[in-house]
Amino acid sequence: MNGDELAGVVDLFGALTRDELHDALEELAFKRGDDFDADAADETVMDALRDYYLVAVDREGGDRVLVPGPVAFPELPENAVDLPHILDVEPRDLDRETLAAAVRARLESDAADADDERARYLVDVTYDAEAWAPVDLADVRESLTE
Repeated sequence: MNGDELAGVVDLFGALTRDELHDALEELAFKRGDDFDADAADETVMDALRDYYLVAVDREGGDRVLVPGPVAFPELPENAVDLPHILDVEPRDLDRETLAAAVRARLESDAADADDERARYLVDVTYDAEAWAPVDLADVRESLTE
């Protein structure tokens, strides 16, 4: 499963915890008749987080959820449309300011130790993020291009 498909699964609900996304991926594997590999699923989620297809956001109440990130073009994998009927998860909506703060913090952290290749990627992410949430990342871009 690619980052856009993971974002599509999360987008069905607005946001999912890691455990809920894990359950959704397990259900999709079952529906496809595939064996579910939890380690591979975790690695795919980590890749999607690293590449900003997903963003982790702390919600009020202390729980952390994953939302479709600024580089994602969410698409539904096969059989995903049934997930809201299968999983016991209420739809969630996070305000754009919360998303903006989360992506800013993450980009600032990533920019601090990015090599040249990663810095070029992150510059592109800053532009995507500005279209995705109300955030000005010119200062982060500047630090990445120095």
